Amino acid sequence: MAVDDVDGTLVAMGPRLRAARERHGATLAGVSCATGISTSTLSRIETGRRKPTLEVVLRLSKEYGVSLDELAGTAPAPAAEPRATAPLSFGDDKVVLPLTRYVGGLHAHKHVLPALEDPPARPRQVSHDGHEWLCVLYGRLWLALGGQDLILTSGDVAEFDTRTPHGVANAGPGGPVAYLIMFGPQGERLRPRTPPAAGRGTGDRKAAE
Repeated sequence: MAVDDVDGTLVAMGPRLRAARERHGATLAGVSCATGISTSTLSRIETGRRKPTLEVVLRLSKEYGVSLDELAGTAPAPAAEPRATAPLSFGDDKVVLPLTRYVGGLHAHKHVLPALEDPPARPRQVSHDGHEWLCVLYGRLWLALGGQDLILTSGDVAEFDTRTPHGVANAGPGGPVAYLIMFGPQGERLRPRTPPAAGRGTGDRKAAE
């Protein structure tokens, strides 16, 4: 480390020492009594008018319970704790778990629709700009897409332009249904890395009863 860097580090310790003392709840007089360092020396160090010696830094580090790295400003930043994404609940008991943070481009959600006791009404349809990919994880999902009514089961996939009116619902009694949705802006497309197997479709699609 260059001399100028060392001098700068020592001078910068002043505000850190003051902050450590204040966090410790101590006065200059109290620290002086505990360490044997005069209050005037402590004051000049904290205001940057005097560079601390190694002996002084070691005494104060022990007194305040802070590391030398922290006083020198070289301690690594604490790792940010991963933030769990909380599921979102809706009035119809649907639960949506965001799988990505929306910052533009594609984003994904997991949806779970509760089991029903009565046969469902045709899903209410909406339309908006964008493109959507939907994959059923389990259960039976009713997809109303324009004038079509499709029943999708586990492993079935649907892809559509969201400017087409669309809506989904649990297809009927028998249990909940879970599905994944990937949504992107208009013109966005998934980029498969391997060619699809010849003759393989995207799953059975059956007319709703």
